[in-house]
Amino acid sequence: MGESMNNTAIVFVSKYGTTEKVARLLAGRLGNGVILISLMRNKKPDISSFDTIILGTSIYAGMPQKRMREFCKNNKEILLQRNIGLFICGMQPDSDNRDAEMVNAYPESLRRQAKANAFLGGEFLFDKLNFFEKLVIRKVSKVTGSISAIDIKAVEEFAKKMKR
Repeated sequence: MGESMNNTAIVFVSKYGTTEKVARLLAGRLGNGVILISLMRNKKPDISSFDTIILGTSIYAGMPQKRMREFCKNNKEILLQRNIGLFICGMQPDSDNRDAEMVNAYPESLRRQAKANAFLGGEFLFDKLNFFEKLVIRKVSKVTGSISAIDIKAVEEFAKKMKR
């Protein structure tokens, strides 16, 4: 099992770049040959040639990106025949709520199949948010400026589980 994971895709949806940043961090820990696929840039990627597929989505107001939900629905048969990992990115501090977000993000069949599934943290990037989004975040989270809470330890743990 000493070979690097040449046949791995990380398929992600990132609205402001945090989930993409996490996908890149994860790819760096998995070794060479990991392909990153953004569902924002490639709406219907062909994943049939990959042995390992990791899915990542950002969560806003407790809900995953619609493109990830549709991708899971449209590719369920292929995904269930592969090594899969699932992650979400968000700023939810409460672990019960994080669990609920994971349930909302991915179908139960995929969650059961996954070698790893995790909450990998997130960011509030105020310079990228519109007025309304800033207003909501200030009200709900009491945060008034950009903040990064990407969980590097969780990223490393996720990568270890996927390599097993």
